[in-house]
Amino acid sequence: MEYKSLPDLVELATLKAVVELGGVAPAARALHVGQPAVTKRLRTLDARYGVMLMNRQGRRLELTLAGERVYAFARLVLDHQALLLRDLEYLSEGRNSLRLAASQTIGEHLLPKLLLRFADAHPEYRLDSSVGYSRNIQTELATGLVGLGLLEHEPDHPDILAQKWLEDELLLVCGREHPLARVEGPITIPAMAELNHVLREPMASVRVTLDKALADINAPRLKVAMEVGATQTIVEMLEHGKHVSFMPRFVVAEGLASGHLVHLRVVGLRILRTLWIGRTRSNLQNPVAEAFVKLVRDML
Repeated sequence: MEYKSLPDLVELATLKAVVELGGVAPAARALHVGQPAVTKRLRTLDARYGVMLMNRQGRRLELTLAGERVYAFARLVLDHQALLLRDLEYLSEGRNSLRLAASQTIGEHLLPKLLLRFADAHPEYRLDSSVGYSRNIQTELATGLVGLGLLEHEPDHPDILAQKWLEDELLLVCGREHPLARVEGPITIPAMAELNHVLREPMASVRVTLDKALADINAPRLKVAMEVGATQTIVEMLEHGKHVSFMPRFVVAEGLASGHLVHLRVVGLRILRTLWIGRTRSNLQNPVAEAFVKLVRDML
């Protein structure tokens, strides 16, 4: 590979700034350079890749198809550079810090309480947390970008130690004003499929588990009215609407106890799952990870 022909981070950062800030002038101000320097960097990128990355449309610069690819690459590279710098900061701080990632549903409903308890119990430790999809967290664990993960799927990478954490169940629930809320007894799978469902997006762990469970029993295709990117939003919609949804038990436990939500039982359908703790094997002796794992096991 001809390394000398590869773009440098400054050139990629310049392209990213021009695209996201809307032009050469605002990018130059943000980067603290003159406009000619920004233009030169863009031309250098064109030369490195051998294609035009941006075209002028009137007063605006717009990405070409090749430019869109390079822009996506620039975002990825610069994001990883930021993570690397943070990682080096952690190394310089010693063994009293840890980066934690949690799946979105866990991050919404369980992580805040865990973080507050941990901060009270261990003020000597620093815990930096983020939220994302379980499959992305597995990649971050395998590459060492995070040291500890709370996931809704079992990680299956050899560099990750997977530990069972909590047993959970996906429940079909509705609001107390839903017509089925006052119906006694379970409903059938075909009747369930015909209800108006509001579900998480296809990449979400809850949705992946649900789709697989229904496919395993050859259930009819669900009537999906909406897909929503946050479980708490779905809970609020259920409480005030005519929809149903499959939700983790730990998410809806409070609503079920208060009567704002109702569990609809389905004949022949029970979706059990496990929540997992994932740890990077190269960092198993980290005292922050040990303290956090002990705390979550003692709390829940």
